[in-house]
Formats: sequence, C-alpha cells, structure tokens
Amino acid sequence: MIGKFISIEGIEGAGKSTQIQFIKTYLERFNQTVVVTREPGGTPLAEEIRELLLKPREERMSDDTELLLMFAARAQHINQVILPALSEGKWVVCDRFVDATFAYQGAGRGIHEERIAALSEWTLAGLKTDLTLLFDLPVDVGQQRVNQRLLQKDRFEQEKTDFFEKIRHCYLERAAAEPERIQIIDAEKSITAIEQQVSNILDKLLKKV
Repeated sequence: MIGKFISIEGIEGAGKSTQIQFIKTYLERFNQTVVVTREPGGTPLAEEIRELLLKPREERMSDDTELLLMFAARAQHINQVILPALSEGKWVVCDRFVDATFAYQGAGRGIHEERIAALSEWTLAGLKTDLTLLFDLPVDVGQQRVNQRLLQKDRFEQEKTDFFEKIRHCYLERAAAEPERIQIIDAEKSITAIEQQVSNILDKLLKKV
C-alpha cells in the first residue's frame, strides 16, 4: 500500500508550523502513521544544504546557485525520506515542496518556469503531492507576524514586500490551475477556524484511502 503525500505551502508568517502539528495529530486519530519533514532539509545532508541556503552572508548567492541547491537537497530528501515512507504506507507531511520552488525561485527570483519544470521532471520522476494545503494571507499580515516573532531573519525573510507579493500571486495562480490538488486555507482566520478548514479537507482525502 502506498501512503499519501501532503505538502504545506504559504508565504512567511502564514502559520504553517502551527498547523503541521495539528495535521499530524489529526491523521494519527485515524490510525495513520505520519512522517513530518521539511524542505529544504529532511535528511542530515539536506539540512546542511538548508543552512547554506538560509544563512545571510556577504557574498551574494546567484539565483541559479539557489535553484540548484534547492533541487540537490530535494533529490536527497526524496530518495532518503519521502519515497521510502510512502512505499511503507506512511503519510508524509512536508513543510514546502516543489510548489515553493516555482513560487520563490520562479516568481520571486524570476527564473523561467521551463527551467524549474525540467529540473522537477528529472528530480521528482513523476512524484506529486496527493494534496497541497496553501495557507494564504496578505503579505503585510505575514510580515507583521514575522517581525513580531523573530529577532534574526534568514536570507529569505529579509526580502522586500514585492518579493513576497510575487510569491503569493504565483501560489494563487497554481491553486487556480490545480484546484483539486492545491486547497486554499484562509490563514487570516482564528486557529480554531483554520483547523476546521484543514480537517474538512483531510476528511475528504481520508475517505479515499
């Protein structure tokens, strides 16, 4: 039996981390074994690449370097964590996956979608999420949350408002293009209301098992 693959997406400050634990607990109530992981990262090697990607430094990282490092980490993550878990019938809940690359490196950095798609075809080899939950909220709200929560920002969190506006727009465009796979969650609502939205969507996926 093949498990289900769920990714969690959204701009900075969308509240993904809070909801990931709720999703894990909710699925376990239905006797599912859940593996929670993240991108970039998820394995010791991929976590080292994550540190390279997120750490602010004097030397500017080129957009191509950023893109290739993302996919290097992803290749390791897929082979070492995601595919083995799915083949064992486990549910994988991943904080960001390839939609984030189209949003951040594509829309945000301006890298052509065709180049990202080519790397995706090579690296993913047909792997797709069964469900992507897009936690959506206005950029200014997300940035307010980040500013309240963090004293030190990583390389992405230091970007300007326009960067995140492009990312949000891309996410919403992808959701409109794949409404069955990408489900939008109103992340401005209360935690209780957000959990209700999430559980309603998860119930539909659980019924297909």
